[in-house]
Amino acid sequence: MTTRTHAPVPPGEGEALGWGGFGVVYKISGAVTGGAFAIVEHPMQPGVLAAPPHTHTREDEITLVLEGEVGLQIGDDVFVAGPGTYVVKPRGVPHTFWNAGSVPARIQEIITPAGFENYFRELAEILAASNPPDLEKIGALAARYGLTFHMERLEETLRTHGVGLM
Repeated sequence: MTTRTHAPVPPGEGEALGWGGFGVVYKISGAVTGGAFAIVEHPMQPGVLAAPPHTHTREDEITLVLEGEVGLQIGDDVFVAGPGTYVVKPRGVPHTFWNAGSVPARIQEIITPAGFENYFRELAEILAASNPPDLEKIGALAARYGLTFHMERLEETLRTHGVGLM
C-alpha cells in the first residue's frame, strides 16, 4: 500500500480524540511527511488549561490560533493570542496554554520533527482506562516522549489565569 502524501484533509475531517474540554484532531501525520513534521488541531472549551506547564526535549511546536483567544506562557512571557497569530514554542523552554476567552478556541500545531503527535493517542488510552487517571502511567508515557511536566507550577498557573484542568 502506498501512502498518499498529497491527499487533502478537508475542514472538519481527521481522526478526533477528546477529553474534558480539550481535543486533538489529526490533520497530517509524520508518516506522511517522512518524519519532518506533523499537524494537529486542538479544540478547547472556555476556561480550560490545555496542559500543565511542560517542556519538550525533542521537538519544537508552532501554534496558529484559528478561533478564539488562547493564553500562552512560554518561559516567563505571558500573553493572549487571537485568530491569525503564530507562536513558536521551542524545545527546552517550559510552556503551557489555555482558552483565555468565553467561547471555544481552536489552534493548529505544527510539531517538528514529527513523532510527538502519537503521544496524544496513547494519553487518550490511559485516560479512558481509569478514573482518576493513572498518574504513574502518564509519567512513564511523558518520559518516553521526552516530555517533562512542571507540576510545581500547576497550582499557580490555574490560579493566575483563572482556568481549570481538562
